[in-house]
Amino acid sequence: MKKTLFLGAACVLLAACGTSGSSGAPPGAQGFTPPKMDALKALGQPEGALNVLAWPGYAENGSNDPKVNWVTPFEQQTGCKVNVKPFGTSDEAVTLMKTGQYDVVSASGDASLRLVASGDVEPVNTSLVPNYENVYPFLKNKSWNSVSNVAYGIPHGWGANILTWRTDKVTPAPTSWSVMFDAQSPYKGKVIAYDSPIYIADAALYLQAHQPDLGIKNPYALDDKQFTAAVDLLKKQRPLVSEYWSDYLKETQSLKNGDSVVGTAWQVTVNLAKGEGAPVESVVPTEGATGWSDTWMVAAKSTHKTCAYKWMDYVISPSVNAQVAEYFGEAPANSKACVEMTDKSLCDTYHANDAAYAAKIAYWTTPIAQCLDGRTDVKCKDYGEWTRAWTDIKG
Repeated sequence: MKKTLFLGAACVLLAACGTSGSSGAPPGAQGFTPPKMDALKALGQPEGALNVLAWPGYAENGSNDPKVNWVTPFEQQTGCKVNVKPFGTSDEAVTLMKTGQYDVVSASGDASLRLVASGDVEPVNTSLVPNYENVYPFLKNKSWNSVSNVAYGIPHGWGANILTWRTDKVTPAPTSWSVMFDAQSPYKGKVIAYDSPIYIADAALYLQAHQPDLGIKNPYALDDKQFTAAVDLLKKQRPLVSEYWSDYLKETQSLKNGDSVVGTAWQVTVNLAKGEGAPVESVVPTEGATGWSDTWMVAAKSTHKTCAYKWMDYVISPSVNAQVAEYFGEAPANSKACVEMTDKSLCDTYHANDAAYAAKIAYWTTPIAQCLDGRTDVKCKDYGEWTRAWTDIKG
């Protein structure tokens, strides 16, 4: 199942957050210096156990569906007995990682930098993950999975937050997010929007195209004026919205029933809705789209690091990455996964091999006070302020 995500109150990620014992290295592009930590130098004997913190659908062991099980083969191959703890939100994952009870976590970009800055995860030695070589280059060394070119995780899968609509209710076919943001939209009361503070970035991306005088260069790097404009846009959108979704299955049902006719969705939502007979289509609008790229990260306090590395290599191996992508509903990270798909059209559907498509996506990244667009003369709104604003937007 694809993640359900509502981000509540969060630790604000600042330059000073978790930096005791800092290496003194120059701050990364993200504007902070992570705590001093070394990546694992070499694999040892598997420790016999692994505690996995994962989005539902990323570590299936047959308990949800006997036919869907890639955990058991891993246990048989490595001797690492896997305990899986699914989480429902990025905030929940960040909180659980602080307990020190988990060895690896599948973190989205709105959580990964918080985990790095707080010292809850450590750099990864990609040479100990042979399948990393075949990860698409456009997913490597990005702002949500690395700092100063130091990798903090292994890319797993990705996707865009696309515009979808019912073709029998919305005409002509929309090509812009204006169908959701224009106060005069004819679909008032039938718009379905994403339920998360990170959705503020969708408004910022729209304003980047439609109000260039605001000077928005990165929808996750918003100064006071830019942030106010994005929040105001979402407040104006509020009367248009029939509901906010955090569970894609519920959104699928809303589109199928006609309770909503246009909204933000994942590709898996569109596929499911179509499969259930709903007349829906989707597009990445002219303004572009936000999206997510998930990363497997190793807990700094892990006592099962060899098992952790073996898991990361296994879960992005071509055959397993293909299984996860098909079940979960996403583009795989491994470039060799597509030939392993049962559904040979899936990689085309999810644009897995399309670097140009991937380049259109503004991937979720934790907003911090140090502007992610490189500006140093102003402060940007951090994640805590996004969270407070989102509560105000929804009312």
